[in-house]
Amino acid sequence: MNGPSFRVRVEPSLRSIAAETWDACACATPVGTRSSGAKGFGRLENSGEAESKSQRLPLKSEAVESPCEEDDGNPFVTHDFLSSLEESGAAVARTGWLGRHLLVEDETGAVLAAMPAYLKSHSRGEYVFDHGWAEAFERAGGRYYPKLQVAVPFTPVTGPRLLVRRGPSAPAAREALIAGALELVKREEASSLHVTFPTQPEWAYLTGLGFLARNDRQFHWLNQGYRSFDDFLSALSSRKRKMIKRERREALSEGVEILRLSGGDLTEAIWDSFFAFYMDTGSRKWGTPYLNRAFFSIVGGKMRDKIVLVMAKRAGRFIAGALNFLGRRAIYGRYWGMTEPRAFLHFEVCYYQAIEYAIERGLAVVEAGAQGAHKIPRGYRPVTTYSAHYIAHPAFRRAVVDYLQDERTYVAAEAQELSAALPFRSEEAEF
Repeated sequence: MNGPSFRVRVEPSLRSIAAETWDACACATPVGTRSSGAKGFGRLENSGEAESKSQRLPLKSEAVESPCEEDDGNPFVTHDFLSSLEESGAAVARTGWLGRHLLVEDETGAVLAAMPAYLKSHSRGEYVFDHGWAEAFERAGGRYYPKLQVAVPFTPVTGPRLLVRRGPSAPAAREALIAGALELVKREEASSLHVTFPTQPEWAYLTGLGFLARNDRQFHWLNQGYRSFDDFLSALSSRKRKMIKRERREALSEGVEILRLSGGDLTEAIWDSFFAFYMDTGSRKWGTPYLNRAFFSIVGGKMRDKIVLVMAKRAGRFIAGALNFLGRRAIYGRYWGMTEPRAFLHFEVCYYQAIEYAIERGLAVVEAGAQGAHKIPRGYRPVTTYSAHYIAHPAFRRAVVDYLQDERTYVAAEAQELSAALPFRSEEAEF
């Protein structure tokens, strides 16, 4: 039985994609839907160019379940967030993020799937590190860049990457999306395709198609139905409970007060103050911060009701701040900084305020950014993150497979060690 026919289109800019069209795809298809087969998947068009010769789908997944979970309102795959990165000049060709966003259209021109994709000339701002791969391939005479990156720039947050509208055509549209991405790798003479921080079901789907599997670790706070911050503390060992109380007390000493700002509170003056904090941290961590002042104004205007800006104030002036975004079930900590160093203020502004907010609003998760084993004694748990990689060169692919086998052994051992360090009373081990 013949399935639907699709066209895959490539757009260099979010400006040419209507927000409602993109956001209709930026939600998930319920797990359990299977492909019924499709035809005409591989027709790939760059916007404004003539149609290319039809190609057949190189990969099939008839027996693979849908990779997407129910939509959790992830704010980072929305048109508002991605277009803010573009409009501000933070993620554009000049900074090494050349837009190659894929859209899957049916015979009527309706968009059924989308993918945020970039042709990269470097590996900065990704948080899944492949610099060593690039160096090894180029030492062997290969050319690693450009590569095709499916990601949200500068945002190591798990979320959907294969954005597929709900409906009976969803599995076939997803296959067309992957086929289009692989065809784009060929067209652009890219070395590889990298899908970073997808959901676990998406990762399983892609690795089932032959993509190489990679894992890493982050630290998330999980709400166990706590009624208050004190209720959360009661779940910790006595020593950790006393430590957190002391840290909060010292962070808020000498007249420090905390404000949570959202909506109309996000004035340009507030963003000026926060940008100073961001620049201080970014300059120390990365040398050149990824984002510019314009980004915060643009995203603050578009997403003001999805933002919670935690600011610390003393003696009439702001001294620290942390930027959070809201989903339906999670609060995501993104950027932070301070201009008046104070003991434990980082923990208060970034971690404890986010935990309190999540408890008050009934949110299930606090994601406080990449890395940081110091989060464990403060109630954050190790959580696996995922990436999937297609390497075009056969010999280079084999070398990466060997590398990933060694890396998985290390990550698994680290996970066991970290799990033994959880601070909860039900756990005997101490960090």
